[in-house]
Amino acid sequence: MTFAEAGFSVVGIEIDEEKVRAVQRRESYIDDVSSERLAALAGGRITATSDFSSLAHADVAIVCVPTPLGKTRDPDLSNIIAAADEIARWLHHGMLVVLESTTYPGTTEEVILPRLSSSNGQSLEVGEDFFLAFSPERIDPGRSDWTVEKTPKVMGGVTPRCLRVARKLYEAAIAQVVPVSSPRVAEMVKLLENTFRATNIALVNEIAIICNRLGVDVWEVIDAAKTKPFGFMPFYPGPGLGGHCIPIDPQYLAWKLRTLNYNARFIQLAQEINLGMPGFVLTLISDALNDAGRPLKGSRVLVLGVAYKSDVADIRESPALDLIELLIEKGAAVSYHDPFVPDFDVDGLSLSSVHLDEAALKASDCVVITTAHSAYDWPWIVANSPLIVDTRNATRGVDADPSHVVKI
Repeated sequence: MTFAEAGFSVVGIEIDEEKVRAVQRRESYIDDVSSERLAALAGGRITATSDFSSLAHADVAIVCVPTPLGKTRDPDLSNIIAAADEIARWLHHGMLVVLESTTYPGTTEEVILPRLSSSNGQSLEVGEDFFLAFSPERIDPGRSDWTVEKTPKVMGGVTPRCLRVARKLYEAAIAQVVPVSSPRVAEMVKLLENTFRATNIALVNEIAIICNRLGVDVWEVIDAAKTKPFGFMPFYPGPGLGGHCIPIDPQYLAWKLRTLNYNARFIQLAQEINLGMPGFVLTLISDALNDAGRPLKGSRVLVLGVAYKSDVADIRESPALDLIELLIEKGAAVSYHDPFVPDFDVDGLSLSSVHLDEAALKASDCVVITTAHSAYDWPWIVANSPLIVDTRNATRGVDADPSHVVKI
């Protein structure tokens, strides 16, 4: 959308035919792009197709494919490799290729470059025959302040000329481009940004566990600490780490370091703490029900919010799903409500969002807040729920901390 609104003709190549048809109908499937915005784009400057031959007429190919972890939590580059191989088939003189998918340092030069340099049996020179760069995406779903065009864009080219060409493109649509000396540096920038968040969230999650053991309100501690005008940045605990970036990206760095015979201990410890948070929340729920005279097994637990963050529909790596699995394993009767997620599958079961009304709240033995969507009426929820476990401090200030609310 950003490039099209800047005047470029954009073709989206997508293997999911339903997404192709949606774009062709001018219907957006992305929360942060309205269908009205897509439909208002004059001149048909955005089209979509599953036909890779469109690359033959493209001046630029930008790779934005998913980079998940495999079952052994090693990087899965299959999508990047498949995209690079398709680009190589259609690579032509003067073409710019930019990788935006998050990956480990060295991917652009070690994985993409060799495939493009030997395109169609030819020996092509990067920086002369074609141009190659890495520029990580910086997108925070649900935000309206730091949009794509307003967020500074880090960029590293394989050669100085590659960088100049890539800068010319992005500076036509984005307010600030931040050049770095190589793709490897740009790749490392993205991993530092997300590792910084993952490790700091792990730290505050462990502080929450410590405060629970000490009988101290972690939210009060954070509120007081953040009054310090220097040397402190507030992070907040929760039921775990979610989304397609923060839980995944540091593991790319840890994997790369293992190939160099180095153990990224800080990253691994952070992952251990964050992955353990659903289990900690399960204990809070079990203890809260026990104090109310009920066992966890057979209790009716209503989970509010399964998206990984508030006001989005994305459930990728959501800790709420892990918590629901644990609750089901322990024999709880689990239901959920999420205004953005009508249904999903977990642990072999298909669950659908229930209607949230007074009867649903009062029929539950415990209501667990895992995602603090802005649409929720917290005073009403507190007033009608027999017991609440609040993992997001969403009920802060409601009736001056009701006794039937347990916080992380």
